Amino acid sequence: MSKVVLITGGSSGIGKSIGEFLISKGYTVFGTSRHPERYSASKFKLITLDVADTTSIAKAIKNVVEISGRLDVLINNAGAGITGPIEEIPDVEIKRNFETNLFGPINVIKAVLPQMRQQNSGLIINITSIAGYMGLPYRGIYSASKGALELITEAFRMEIKDFNISMSNLAPGDFATNIAAGRYHAPVTIGSPYEKKYGSVLRNINEDVDNGNDPTLVANAVYKIINTSNPKIHYKVGAFMQKFSIVLKRILPDKLYERLLLKHYKL
Repeated sequence: MSKVVLITGGSSGIGKSIGEFLISKGYTVFGTSRHPERYSASKFKLITLDVADTTSIAKAIKNVVEISGRLDVLINNAGAGITGPIEEIPDVEIKRNFETNLFGPINVIKAVLPQMRQQNSGLIINITSIAGYMGLPYRGIYSASKGALELITEAFRMEIKDFNISMSNLAPGDFATNIAAGRYHAPVTIGSPYEKKYGSVLRNINEDVDNGNDPTLVANAVYKIINTSNPKIHYKVGAFMQKFSIVLKRILPDKLYERLLLKHYKL
């Protein structure tokens, strides 16, 4: 019997790549979207789910279980980018980003745990970001929301260990997806004290995403985690220097690491 996988944010980008890869390996895959009717060409079934709506989450989980009788793997992939000087990002956008990147995944986890506990088995993979390991200039809110999910996973793992349910983080670097199109960009405001430097960093961020790696690499990493008997807590996938930046942060003095980031972003 093939494992049943639910991927939030499965209509495009990394989520779509993961779903198509797992379908090719014989898994039963459900993806989610706020508007699944817009993606009639999807290679796997898309169901309606809005991670900011707990009623929508509960209905989607119930739908999957009614169709398949079980839910073996949850991939918390739905997320949103956000850029801008923290001082200039509206509070409503900061809260919206945390709703999508942190509170949404937490609520989806809460919704699947009773089913997995009943099965006495399950795996949850939270798609975070290498950006979540460090506070990046003009990406601070994104770094914070993804970093918080990393820590939530560490705590959750210890709380659910008696239920035969595993949980891991998978942190991608920059991949060629459409995340930039869906990201909230604080405007580069003429006359702002951040105008020139934020404008420059924003251009570099978008170029990094456009020139990123093939998201199939993330899908392959997910497949390996699913087929690992005792998954690790943290996984990273991306360019060597992106992954190595986490190692440098761990071993270098804080101010030296900060200087390296300032140099990288030409600040």
